[in-house]
Amino acid sequence: MNQPTYPKNTWYVAAMAEEVAGSKPLGRQVCGESIAFYRSHKNEIAAVLDFCPHRGAALSLGYVEDGLLVCGYHGLKMGADGKTKEMPLQRVKGFPCMKSYAVEERYGFIWVWPGDQSLADKALIPHLEWAVNPEWAYGGGLYHINCDYRLMIDNLMDLTHETYVHASSIGQKEIDESPVSTVVQGEQVLTTRYMDNIMAPPFWKAALRGNGLADEVPVDRWQICRFTPPSHVMIDVGVAHAGNGGFDAPADKKASSTVVDFITPETETSIWYFWGMARNFKPDDQALTETIREGQGNIFAEDLEVLERQQQNLLAFPDYPLLKLDIDAGGVQSRRIIDRIIAKENAANVSVQTIAPLQTVSF
Repeated sequence: MNQPTYPKNTWYVAAMAEEVAGSKPLGRQVCGESIAFYRSHKNEIAAVLDFCPHRGAALSLGYVEDGLLVCGYHGLKMGADGKTKEMPLQRVKGFPCMKSYAVEERYGFIWVWPGDQSLADKALIPHLEWAVNPEWAYGGGLYHINCDYRLMIDNLMDLTHETYVHASSIGQKEIDESPVSTVVQGEQVLTTRYMDNIMAPPFWKAALRGNGLADEVPVDRWQICRFTPPSHVMIDVGVAHAGNGGFDAPADKKASSTVVDFITPETETSIWYFWGMARNFKPDDQALTETIREGQGNIFAEDLEVLERQQQNLLAFPDYPLLKLDIDAGGVQSRRIIDRIIAKENAANVSVQTIAPLQTVSF
């Protein structure tokens, strides 16, 4: 059996909190696991295998009643622990327990641990300062993309493509004319690019205006991409009026944000892409938040066809070697970290499988 190309013993963003609301469950596949998410007692989030033990129907097609997930086929009622609680005119005590998943609602997202449930530790969910600090505002969305999740990581850890894919918004020739630096810090990969004394592209001109700054003056621009496993990329981006320190410029001289990217594998060749932008200027301006969210959503939409066609090509031409250039270092180093994590998981699984028969032998 082929080993998965993604880690499973980790936390992934499975949904935006508002996607799981009321009495309607949400069915979503994460790392090959079909999961039904729903609100149980006291509106707490719950997640169980999206499989009814009666006839195999998708539980996510049902509804929630009194904190239980009701199968929409024959009325079986499932609890958050994966145990069948009741079913009309049936005795359910002997029904098998379905898999339930460690799940947490935090920072406006639903997080799930798709792997070994005994290893799930909520303390491992990354801290997101921008999500709890009132000096920041956030707006984002969700795209489903038919590509390997690592292709999206490559895309975000090398922003050279902005010159070509996003020419009308954030792209400019100075991007691919500026050198890239990549360093590995433990399990984090950091890729940086600085562009000094240039004119801002359309998106950043609008951001400058949104912060009450002149937009037809030279600026210093920066892109600082940070990968952390399993597949999160946070990018510090912005522009400052030239000569004021760039990234370190005072707030009244710049427009800066953090691009938020949570990339969750659905299958080996499809993803749930949670994108957004957090900013620490004018956090109470809801109209500005929506304008930025709409603009960023349009920018990311431009990547969709590129990534999906890239995936199709890689499947159609598996024997063609791909070139690796210095601009690819961020993605390459990120993949090496992922590979090490997967190898460690696989080794642990083999060890468990090896000793398991010894635990069940009877004399």
